[in-house]
Amino acid sequence: MTIRRISGLTALTLLAACSTLNDVPTARLGTATLKLASGVPVGTAQFLVRKDRVSINVALAGLSEGSRGLHLHAVGQCTGPDFTSAGPHLNPGGHQHGTDNPAGSHLGDLPNVVLNQLGAGTVVAELRGTRAEVEQALFDSDGSAIVIHAAADDYRTDPSGNSGKRVACGVIQRP
Repeated sequence: MTIRRISGLTALTLLAACSTLNDVPTARLGTATLKLASGVPVGTAQFLVRKDRVSINVALAGLSEGSRGLHLHAVGQCTGPDFTSAGPHLNPGGHQHGTDNPAGSHLGDLPNVVLNQLGAGTVVAELRGTRAEVEQALFDSDGSAIVIHAAADDYRTDPSGNSGKRVACGVIQRP
């Protein structure tokens, strides 16, 4: 699947997520192209502003079927084959991992993406914090990345939800 098709899928996802004209994004804060260690692109991420909130819209294709952990990572580097250069999860508030963790979650925690039998899937989620807080965290001195993991996130186990190795990564860029 080409980037053009993936971008089209992203556009359709964005429109479907808007239930009224008031939900239409007013600005794009950032973008990322997610790639495998081989350099093959498998998806896009868009960071969109609606009022003072930021949402992430991810469209993926070309991966195997199943549920995968999806996280924001603290360093804007995606060096393969293991993408450990992206650092730990993005966690400016120093929280523990997981939306089901009684101690709270961190900014890098995102919902799992469920990929269908064709290896395609989408996720739309609102990020914690105001636009200014999210922008500061995403674009600090070393940037940030978005990472797809091999397994589903259990939403509670610190530090990564038992989501396994990193299989795809994208550096978050300003538009």
